[in-house]
Amino acid sequence: MNDQTKIKVGVLFGGRSAEHEISLVSARNVIAGLDPAKYEVVPIGIDRDGSWLTAREASELLVDSPDPARSLPVLNVSSGQALSLAPGASAGALKTGGDAQSSGSPGLQVDVIFPVLHGTYGEDGSVQGLLKLLGIPYVGPDPLGSTVGMDKDVMKRLLRDADIPNARFRVYLRQAALSAFGAFETDDANAAQVSETAREIVAELGLPLYVKPANMGSSVGITRVKSVEDLASAVHEALKYDNKILIEENIVGREIECAVLGSQEEPAASIPGEIIPKDGFYSYEAKYLDEKGAALEIPARLNAATVKRVQEISIRTYQALCLEGMSRVDMFVLESGEIYINEVNTIPGFTGISMYPKLWEHSGLSFDKLLDRLIELALDRHRLQGALQTSVE
Repeated sequence: MNDQTKIKVGVLFGGRSAEHEISLVSARNVIAGLDPAKYEVVPIGIDRDGSWLTAREASELLVDSPDPARSLPVLNVSSGQALSLAPGASAGALKTGGDAQSSGSPGLQVDVIFPVLHGTYGEDGSVQGLLKLLGIPYVGPDPLGSTVGMDKDVMKRLLRDADIPNARFRVYLRQAALSAFGAFETDDANAAQVSETAREIVAELGLPLYVKPANMGSSVGITRVKSVEDLASAVHEALKYDNKILIEENIVGREIECAVLGSQEEPAASIPGEIIPKDGFYSYEAKYLDEKGAALEIPARLNAATVKRVQEISIRTYQALCLEGMSRVDMFVLESGEIYINEVNTIPGFTGISMYPKLWEHSGLSFDKLLDRLIELALDRHRLQGALQTSVE
């Protein structure tokens, strides 16, 4: 296959999220996993301030990323390349090339974007909306599914309406949370109010419980609260990352994850895997910093009937939340056999230890074939959307 027939894939990474560093590692692995005989890779980086980088700067950002699990192939990028976004006649175009201030340089048209922007400003529908507006194919769920998958409040309400079990919870917006738990005041009246609210929640949801930012991933900003006295500080920690928080009951069960791949109409579920955290909570540190923070068991030790129910509820969740392309569904399997959905991840990690690609590898789909399938799904969806009528004749 010559360069003219290769699919040009823009791998989009970095961003303003607290998961910036993990995005870099995922991007390295995706780039290394794309078959150079089939694909031409264009690195597209966004720095921590939200600035879009030249291709050269993006490549340098990847070189400096921590602990790559796979070696990064050499990217042939000229030093002057800059990034521009422009709608194309049919498929849209994301172009690199020329000076950022100049016009007339056609640059390099990207056929499809592979976003590995974990967390906010990338996994929440913002980038997906931009790409959809420009008519550029992209891997993963559309803006609706991405937003629903990121917002734990909306996600849990949709699951509840679909009769898919999930933990009981309360939701607070920022001002309501500060009013209920204290805006850092220490007067006696406020302390009494905070104590009353905390006792009420604990009486309803029990201990331990979890306080979470509504829109965040990788356990960032999440606190496992073991005493009523610690609830207020956990609320303030979650409010650092989002203006909406959840307070959620603890579900005692095995932490099972299942990878889902495919369109809304024809999704497929992988074999399940199990997370066994060292301290009972699969924290950010346990996921990415402490290699001994959790044990990963693939396949999970479940009987055939439970495996089937895990796969079925994963697909039901995928469809109820309007997901497509890819998602990882995380759940608890109780000793009684009941299954409770915890959350979904619409741009799961692609690091060397990430569960999503590992689950598919153990299900018989190699990493490079998984990337092929994700790109194929993105291009198929784009063709279907492009065939829709946009005007009334």
